[in-house]
Amino acid sequence: MSHTPRVSYVVLSRNSAAYIERCLRSLDVQNVLPGGDEIWVVDNGSTDGTGEVLARFAGTRPWVHTIALDRNYGTTRSRNLAVARARGGYIAFVDSDAELPAGTIDRLIATASQSARAGIVAPRLNYPDGRLQKSVDVFPTIARKIQRRLALRQMEAAERPRAGVVEVDYAIAACWLMPRDAVDAVGPLDEAIFYAPEDVDYCIRMWAAGYRVLYDSDAIAIHHAQEISRTLIPRRAAFSHAAGLVYLFRKHRYGFGRARLYRRINRLRGSAPVGALANFSEGEPAPVERARRIT
Repeated sequence: MSHTPRVSYVVLSRNSAAYIERCLRSLDVQNVLPGGDEIWVVDNGSTDGTGEVLARFAGTRPWVHTIALDRNYGTTRSRNLAVARARGGYIAFVDSDAELPAGTIDRLIATASQSARAGIVAPRLNYPDGRLQKSVDVFPTIARKIQRRLALRQMEAAERPRAGVVEVDYAIAACWLMPRDAVDAVGPLDEAIFYAPEDVDYCIRMWAAGYRVLYDSDAIAIHHAQEISRTLIPRRAAFSHAAGLVYLFRKHRYGFGRARLYRRINRLRGSAPVGALANFSEGEPAPVERARRIT
């Protein structure tokens, strides 16, 4: 009888030799027993020696699998390749520049199993120096993206950790835990988006399918946050991100305000709206700022 892993980790790698081994070692620590989980690493055509690091690490760990691609295929197609092969009861997206302290996945699994219709559970993200990273937010609008672009550090400095487990609009995909049945119901990531904001799109789809996006501030992940689209001089990733935003706004038929999007999601849910998306209007505080504690 074949073993079904508890969790299938999906790790994207692109020229991440400086980070990838620390990331993978932290995932190994999450295992109750070696081989209890499986790790899928998708390498997007790295040229900095990442392949050699992966070969050395995976060579002594049969539960670590690598998919080596000839070039950079972005975040959606690459993750979808791994998810299609994953066999775990939970799927965990983890960025190659993230590290999970011992117990993080256990905490996220406990939250998912104790929360009805949990689709995505995300931990609190900290920078390596312990500062809080702004990793959850309201669904982006054009104005909100400009604000984040110009004042993200000030927003983070003003942010305070929310206690316990709350519903949020979306969480960045640096670390997600998802029950397999939710992933199967919602389907693969939208490959029309190359780099970002695939995480926003997937959270919208989770909500619309009747699942919930949860943020557990008692679970911690460390994120080095390379932020390749936030350089002073625009790079390819920045243009790709901008194109992804245009696509997102067209796909979900919003851009300047969220009210229409919330109404559409609640209509697609087919049931009374709950939590972060309940009874929202543009004049109210953003749902992520007033999200109620989940009991």
